[in-house]
Amino acid sequence: MSALDLNAGGPWFPAPAKLNLFLHITGRRADGYHELQSVFRLLDWGDRVRLQVREDGQVRRVGPSVPGVAEADDLAVRAAVLLKNHANVAQGVDIAVEKRIPAGGGFGGGSSDAATVLVALNALWETGLDEDALAGLGLQLGADVPVFVRGCNAWAEGVGEQLTPLALPPAWYVIADPGVHVPTAALFASPDLTRDAPVAKIADFASGSLLGNAFEPVLRRREPAVEAVLIALDRIGRARLTGSGSGCFVEFATRAAAEQGLARLPKELRAWVAAGVERSPLLDVLERY
Repeated sequence: MSALDLNAGGPWFPAPAKLNLFLHITGRRADGYHELQSVFRLLDWGDRVRLQVREDGQVRRVGPSVPGVAEADDLAVRAAVLLKNHANVAQGVDIAVEKRIPAGGGFGGGSSDAATVLVALNALWETGLDEDALAGLGLQLGADVPVFVRGCNAWAEGVGEQLTPLALPPAWYVIADPGVHVPTAALFASPDLTRDAPVAKIADFASGSLLGNAFEPVLRRREPAVEAVLIALDRIGRARLTGSGSGCFVEFATRAAAEQGLARLPKELRAWVAAGVERSPLLDVLERY
């Protein structure tokens, strides 16, 4: 038994949220998937996942899942089953998720939960898979899963799985949740979506010239709540959309500036401050065992 197994009730592991600091769609592939470019920024805020190893081989979700999602379709459960089958593991696991990341916000909640299950169970089950193998399994679950498996900020291309580690300066974010959940497929199908953005380079991002999100104009027209939140955030800085969800954010150089910006927002707005991190807090937790 590893040291991780000694925690009564199973240890808790962080599943951090992410922001897309920009997101461009540069084309559409023959298989229907879109080519994109983005920068993933990991945050110090997110969900928590508890894993209790079982000796009877069962994989179970304990506690509530996302409303409307069956246990077998839950990404965290699917991640455990995928790893179990791939590595031919006899053990099972009980999975509990403490949800903080709003569904459909573009913060990567489901993908991060799945990545945390893959990485942490790899340690708990002692399967010995390396990062590349885990990232490959993660890609089978979703394009955003590999970045959480690898646990570092990254420049992303392809469908989001081609990752180049990227050093980012310290930053703090005012994050807001309009409470809107729009299916990603519906956004990709929108005739208003720009699919032919010029291919950019990392140097373009470093210069500060890449800030936009291809989904922002679509969501502004489609969802009044998103439009209202972006207008409110624009009063304290440059408001941006993250991913293909409804979540919005403004970047600040210091925590104090972010807190001051938050204080200026309407009280009824669901908003909070989170810090960008250099690497996933999940990796920090695993290193302590």
